[in-house]
Amino acid sequence: MVAGISITTGDGYRIITLNRPEKLNATTATMLRALRAAFEDAAHDRTCRALLLTGAGRGFCAGQDLAAVNTIDAASADLGALVEELYNPLIRLIRTHPLPVVCAVNGIAAGAGANLALACDIVLAGRSASFVQAFARIALIPDAGGTWVLPRLVGDARARALALLAEKISADQAAEWGMIWRAVADDTLMAEAEKLTAYLAQQPTATLGLIKRALLASAGNDLDTQLALERDLQREAGRSGDYAEGARAFLEKRPPRFTGRV
Repeated sequence: MVAGISITTGDGYRIITLNRPEKLNATTATMLRALRAAFEDAAHDRTCRALLLTGAGRGFCAGQDLAAVNTIDAASADLGALVEELYNPLIRLIRTHPLPVVCAVNGIAAGAGANLALACDIVLAGRSASFVQAFARIALIPDAGGTWVLPRLVGDARARALALLAEKISADQAAEWGMIWRAVADDTLMAEAEKLTAYLAQQPTATLGLIKRALLASAGNDLDTQLALERDLQREAGRSGDYAEGARAFLEKRPPRFTGRV
């Protein structure tokens, strides 16, 4: 374990675990820097083709550890600097990461912890898990990408209520609203999350990275711009060895053997 996170490896994937269970994995500056470094390192490891993010103990992440912030005095507070230095680069990195990122939410995901989970590509949650945009309770606004991702996931009306009321919602409700991919039984959460991550690690992961680029860009593109981007990315995908392998396997009626490289 390094700086509040631990990293383990599976067959072609890594599991990154938030590991301050005694604090419900509340984040510190050191922990966030280590988390960012873990994602950066995975992006440059050719043997790693998928990532799984989860939390140790009875909670995924309770958000920022306020006891570790020295800006509670309003006269000297500059929480914007903390957000710009620690959270914004991490959220950008996860959203644009070339590998698929699965998140397994166990227990509470609050504040920046909730938005850290929602930055991932596919989110599973145990049925006892819950999500809460807790910021308004301490007179702050949702950060870590919360005001960007929530309206896109659940719509404007629900996003406004979640942010203004700071009400907790269950994993089942989050799945029903489209905030996460699926709610599963608590005792099968990690098994299902690892199975999904292992599956993704055997897929054409470089092409999955192109899919992520297209989906991310679509939020700000008009139709013509998006069609042009699809053309360019499809050209790149079509020149990959994985496309050739996938097409051959389809014609030969056998499972493909992807390498995850362009």
